[in-house]
Amino acid sequence: MKKYLFMIALIAALLTACGRGNKFEVKGNVAGAGDTTKLYLEMASNGAWLAIDSTWAESDGSYSFAENAPQFPNIYRLRYGEKSIYFPIDSIDRLTINTQLKEFDTKFDVSGSDDAVAIMKIDKDAMKYAKASPAEMAKWKDQLSREIVKDLQSIVAYYAINKYVGGQPLFDPMNDNDMKIIGAVANAYDSYKKDDPRTDYLVQLTLDAQRRRRSGKVSDSPIVAEQISLIDIKLQDANGKVQTLSEVASKGGVVLLNFTMYDQSFSPAFNKVLNDIYTQYKDRGLNIYQVALDENVSNWRTAAKNLPWITVYDAMGENSQNVSAYNVMGVPTTFIIDRTGLIVDRVEDVNVLKQHVEKYI
Repeated sequence: MKKYLFMIALIAALLTACGRGNKFEVKGNVAGAGDTTKLYLEMASNGAWLAIDSTWAESDGSYSFAENAPQFPNIYRLRYGEKSIYFPIDSIDRLTINTQLKEFDTKFDVSGSDDAVAIMKIDKDAMKYAKASPAEMAKWKDQLSREIVKDLQSIVAYYAINKYVGGQPLFDPMNDNDMKIIGAVANAYDSYKKDDPRTDYLVQLTLDAQRRRRSGKVSDSPIVAEQISLIDIKLQDANGKVQTLSEVASKGGVVLLNFTMYDQSFSPAFNKVLNDIYTQYKDRGLNIYQVALDENVSNWRTAAKNLPWITVYDAMGENSQNVSAYNVMGVPTTFIIDRTGLIVDRVEDVNVLKQHVEKYI
């Protein structure tokens, strides 16, 4: 299933280069590449990836980019096909990224700044521990948390708390222990980096996602926030009627809130899975509120008229405030809202969606 990374919620300031016209540079070599190999330089922006330049590798695999420096530190990626290498840029950095064509996103090396090296280490460790035991993963996470705490205001801390491993968030905002780290980063940004476009996102994430443990025990998190329910969405369906998420949830059933794109290759198969789940559980109160992020509204409208659940269209697509509010980093992403209106689960993997739904029906 193809993933579309909506990595971070940023505002337009990230698109504005510094007035001085300063440049950052990214160069290196892709072993095995040639002059038919096209590389892309992309920047995280408004919950989407914006391609800011592309180039053909030289016959010896070398390449280079030079672009206007961002106003604030930001996450970029070097992409070849569906494979990407992630790195931060802070003003006029000079980075070198060497890799291999066949193992582009696994056998790579990044140098040129401490933050870039730190993010490379996070990504390589994530690949290593994704295949390790839960105990080993937990030990690594604990070590990473200690590193994050050393500099909560850094772009590395921001990247780490938004990192996904195996389709799941490394630091899950639905988990009290993970919220200690997420909240600490949010507090640091709110206290010392008011003008950074990430600050509002982090504060909102902390306030919206933190909750006491599902068992009802008092949270041991030092960050105190009001226990809240869903973040409301009001959008039109294919017939022009405004459908409100909170009204659907108020009916007392379990709601699947799904963000998707109808014009992607995965869509028919994914909607087939949704239909099977809906058919099995609709008589037990299951509702689906599906948000389409397609660029082409006609694709959505044609498909939506044949679906038995509520489907609405968000004209802002990947740049939507709804994408930002729910921290959607890929489609399809599904949230489970329980009978009391609380967001109790987030599911990225369609293969386990039914299993998760069954826990709350």
